[in-house]
Amino acid sequence: MGPIGPASGRTGSDAVSILTLFAILTLFPEAVEAYASEGILRVAQEKGKIGIECIDFRDFTRDRHRSVDDRPFGGGPGMLLRPEPIAEAVAWLEARHGAFRRIALCPAGQPFHQRRAEEYADEERILLLCGRYEGFDARLLDELAFEELSIGDYVLAGGELAALAVTEAVARLLPGVLGDERSAAEDSFGASGGELDCPHYTRPRVWRGREVPPVLLSGDHAAIERWRRTTARERTLRNRPDLAGNDAGPARTDVSISRPADAGSPRPAHSGSPRPAHSGSPRPAHSGSPRPAHPTPNTRDPHGTRGSH
Repeated sequence: MGPIGPASGRTGSDAVSILTLFAILTLFPEAVEAYASEGILRVAQEKGKIGIECIDFRDFTRDRHRSVDDRPFGGGPGMLLRPEPIAEAVAWLEARHGAFRRIALCPAGQPFHQRRAEEYADEERILLLCGRYEGFDARLLDELAFEELSIGDYVLAGGELAALAVTEAVARLLPGVLGDERSAAEDSFGASGGELDCPHYTRPRVWRGREVPPVLLSGDHAAIERWRRTTARERTLRNRPDLAGNDAGPARTDVSISRPADAGSPRPAHSGSPRPAHSGSPRPAHSGSPRPAHPTPNTRDPHGTRGSH
């Protein structure tokens, strides 16, 4: 699978000067491409802010069955992803673009959170490896120095949804991606110091007998800001006390507490510096016997998916 988005096929002076290139190694590139072609990821690619390249690492197998998995040593249920095809895919990718920050999505990884998304937003190239079956051969992660990353304490059938979650969380932090860059700064876990965002309201002013908090209609921007800070802290203490730390929170103000809305107060812009362009040259033919453009997925029973995320 080759690159998707506007950077596809461009080289030299025609290359798009993107901020971050995401390379997603997966056995299901069509599923990833379908989501990445919609919403904010589509907008980010059309603006030339990001590039997304999906690579099917089954294309780097050497046997006629195009096998990517095998039984684990020591016994146990399920199958493990073999290291060779993935290692060859990484080598091909980095020979083409340069070194990537290598991330393997799996339940055993370090937790993904907004601070980590902000850290990744400074990277020029991010490689996201999607697990399947019972996970990866541990030698692959050690040999290629993959970071292990988890999006939560639960298990999925594969890492594709996790890779898309990371891609979208990072992409929306890049300058010029959102319609108003101030939006990201006031999101939950953002510049507010890790707290949740305050509640928001829009028209109609009364819905099913529930009114918009009067302070949001007052035009008093200082009072609105105090109300937002207070309700954000209350929401954090109620829903995510683990984020509140030891601080008991701001003193209650004389503002009526009912739940907030967006009054359009200005938000700080996200800063960022431009990064070099990544070429979108067409993918060279892989050595070996010809293979179909869209290979049939492995139909062997994967047994379990406890090692995938």
